[in-house]
Amino acid sequence: MTDIQPIVLTPGEPAGIAPDITGLAWQRLRDKPQCCFILLGDADYWKVRNPSIPFKRIQGAREASSVFAEALPIMHRPLASHPVAGQIAAATALQVIAAIEEAASLVLDGAASAIVTNPVQKDALYAAGFKHQGHTDYLAYLARARGHNVDEVMMLVAKDLRAIPITVHIPLAEVPRMLNGEAIVTQARVAARDLTRYFGIPRPRLAFTGLNPHAGENGAIGTEDRDIILPAIRQLAAQGLAVSGPLSADTAFHPEARKDYDVILCMYHDQALIPVKTLDFYGGVNVSLGLPFIRTSPDHGTALDIAGTGVANPESLIAALTLAAEMARAGRG
Repeated sequence: MTDIQPIVLTPGEPAGIAPDITGLAWQRLRDKPQCCFILLGDADYWKVRNPSIPFKRIQGAREASSVFAEALPIMHRPLASHPVAGQIAAATALQVIAAIEEAASLVLDGAASAIVTNPVQKDALYAAGFKHQGHTDYLAYLARARGHNVDEVMMLVAKDLRAIPITVHIPLAEVPRMLNGEAIVTQARVAARDLTRYFGIPRPRLAFTGLNPHAGENGAIGTEDRDIILPAIRQLAAQGLAVSGPLSADTAFHPEARKDYDVILCMYHDQALIPVKTLDFYGGVNVSLGLPFIRTSPDHGTALDIAGTGVANPESLIAALTLAAEMARAGRG
């Protein structure tokens, strides 16, 4: 038993590997009450996909901790149709979206301690009228609708590496134009605050990569490092944050370098994600900072090609659930 509310787990794309990895994750975590989670999903469909896993239908979040050791708690949310593993059923998209909204309500109302999101098939959601880029900005939208101020920041975690891409899902050619000091400063301040609140680091050390090779060599290989990144770092230092950089990205991620910072802020998507996935391809976690609640996610997609085959690896979901539980405990102070 635990005095912390359970984690709420969204179903993600039902036809993907979410049912496969969720059952395996429960088997690994069932003896860890601090990782107690509730699944929002169609109990009948998830049982078909997990015939060896015991499920327990519950009506409210407070029931979860009493059954978690013996069965996977599920709040039954029937699907419009039951998809075949690996084959998307368009009719389920609206229910996938509704589950994300319900999860946000549960955590904002205090019934859950954190949200962990199973991966979604974005093109299926877009076809159903979904207007958001993905989980993070939709959760930010829902939080703002409840009156919260939000500056969402995407952080990837793999073993001892925490990495934040300042620019995310944009073409590489657009990065120099989109990169600006305000974005660097804002995301750095959110990271410092949440690393203290949820990771127990009193004064987080923030490192920054340069954009160009060798961090621009003082303008010889591009001016963004000198004219945009360095002034932002100096502004943060003047505000009392522990900062370093801009660092040459090709030497910023080896084991000795990682000892010098608690998080590294990178200038574009792949600059952050390549080292994360190289360090721990199966166990990486996506963490959304800057929200008024904890949200983590496996750092992979729906893997439709292996859904239902029994080969899906649950390590990233297990890591996401475990990290969410750790953040919830730290956040209680």
